[in-house]
Amino acid sequence: MEPYLSIIIPAYNEKANFQKGTLVDMKKLLTKVNFTWEVIVVDDGSTDGSIELLEKFVNSSKGIRLVKNIHTGKAGTVARGVEEAKGEYILFTDFDQATPILEFEKLQPYLETGFDVVIGSREVAGAKREKEPFYRHLMGKGFNFGVKLIAIRGFSDTQCGFKAFKTEIAKKLFKKLQVYRPKKIASAFTGAFDVEILFIAKKMKLKVAEVPIHWKHIETTRVSPLKDSIHMAWDVVKIRIYDLMGRYQ
Repeated sequence: MEPYLSIIIPAYNEKANFQKGTLVDMKKLLTKVNFTWEVIVVDDGSTDGSIELLEKFVNSSKGIRLVKNIHTGKAGTVARGVEEAKGEYILFTDFDQATPILEFEKLQPYLETGFDVVIGSREVAGAKREKEPFYRHLMGKGFNFGVKLIAIRGFSDTQCGFKAFKTEIAKKLFKKLQVYRPKKIASAFTGAFDVEILFIAKKMKLKVAEVPIHWKHIETTRVSPLKDSIHMAWDVVKIRIYDLMGRYQ
């Protein structure tokens, strides 16, 4: 029997987060749900020794498997997980569990009542965000303003790493990526692939819901706020350019 939910967790040099027990805690929380699931941890070519820790964890954890990927960045890593998914629905969530896995229960009713894509949001009424530095929040608001101006309107928070899909829809969406088409890269850049996914979803006239969730800021040294923001802004511009070129037809 295929699982109800496939949970995709991209992983890149996550030794510190693993040692905090994020996956162990998630595994415990999943024992409380009333549906079947699989967890697909996709390693993005980690170099910090975390792959050995993940292998040991997965070998002792029923329902959790590890997929090894070349270093393609978050978009390519999630896309690989989508290819591997066997569930009726797909959820991708961050390794650090900034949004606890049980927040899926807030997205679930929308999937079951006809929505194709359901995105967690830190900005809509009812959302709760913790410990986020003011400058990060301000930068996020600025980025979302740029997204609305250049690429796509109708969403308050495109970048929250907690999104769910009907599986057949996710497989179609990720195959249509252009800016973030999976390819080998050298950096840890996360990017704005969420924007491209939502842009394509709108082009396909899919039914998308934005749902408030509980999110906690987890500090990381892999993000360069200024450098990454400039890179992401240019990628959003490229989404619009590619659309004008007809690449999303």
